[in-house]
Amino acid sequence: MGERETWTTEEFGSSHEGAVGVLLADGSVPASVFFGMSSGVGGESVSQWSVYDGASAHGPRAAALRAVCSCGWNGPERRLDWGVIGERKLVEAAGGTADTCMEDWDAHTAEVEDSAIPLPEAVTALLAQLQEEVEKLAKTSPLAAVRAARRLEVTAGQVGYWPAHHARRDTTVEQAAAALGLNEDAARKLMARFGGWSPYR
Repeated sequence: MGERETWTTEEFGSSHEGAVGVLLADGSVPASVFFGMSSGVGGESVSQWSVYDGASAHGPRAAALRAVCSCGWNGPERRLDWGVIGERKLVEAAGGTADTCMEDWDAHTAEVEDSAIPLPEAVTALLAQLQEEVEKLAKTSPLAAVRAARRLEVTAGQVGYWPAHHARRDTTVEQAAAALGLNEDAARKLMARFGGWSPYR
């Protein structure tokens, strides 16, 4: 896959990395477009949706855009009307369609969050209060806020150690990934980080 703009959330990271995908008229996904260097040596493969405008130096003409996610989810097709687009640059003419794709992906990640194991309201409220207090502290004493953030890191490591070990004993990687809203590799690495073991053993 070539270079393109992607989106992630802080909690789910690369497990749910989104982007605007392209479909051709036959329903297929086009290959990346290679842009060579002016020197003739090297270049870059690009799969950004806006290069698929059918121009000679770009990729084939896109028939539709849709949100895609690294988890395998695909959003609804958003058809492009080339009669309306005309001679305008695709990046300008279909910018609104691309924004709609991002909204589709936002809805997808909201569903992922809803399907993850729920946190008690008391814990959610405490976490929100902690964030608010540290942000407030940062306005008057940035170094104190940094120390508070460091203390939170230490606390997270302490409170996550035994739960990670118990979860490893009682659940499969597949179950942990589903509960955390992550792919299996990310769930394995997260559990290993909190539990203090190698993710490769």
